[in-house]
Amino acid sequence: QVQLVESGGGLVQPGGSLRLSCVVSRSMFRIYALAWYRQAPGKQRELVATITSSGGTNYADSVKGRFTISRDNAKNTVYLQMNSLKPEDTAVYSCNRHDGMWPWGKGTLVTVSS
Repeated sequence: QVQLVESGGGLVQPGGSLRLSCVVSRSMFRIYALAWYRQAPGKQRELVATITSSGGTNYADSVKGRFTISRDNAKNTVYLQMNSLKPEDTAVYSCNRHDGMWPWGKGTLVTVSS
């Protein structure tokens, strides 16, 4: 049974930064490729960033150069550092396995607004 607990969201002004965290209660955490997804109001969930078991990363074009995904295998935690935030980044952010096949957690809401 996998549990995903996201945190770190909040209200931030355009141009600001946030760091999201996701604790994954899953044995052998280190072998899984992981991802951050987001779902904006009225839109479908989209893939934001992925990280492989060896630390290779990939990003959606919309966040490339602004967001950084990382992981700490000792803490079973995956992070998303978000810089230069824009109003269009407003969404509920969730972590999951790279293919989205684990049960979803509650996510954490990020609101970018002045």
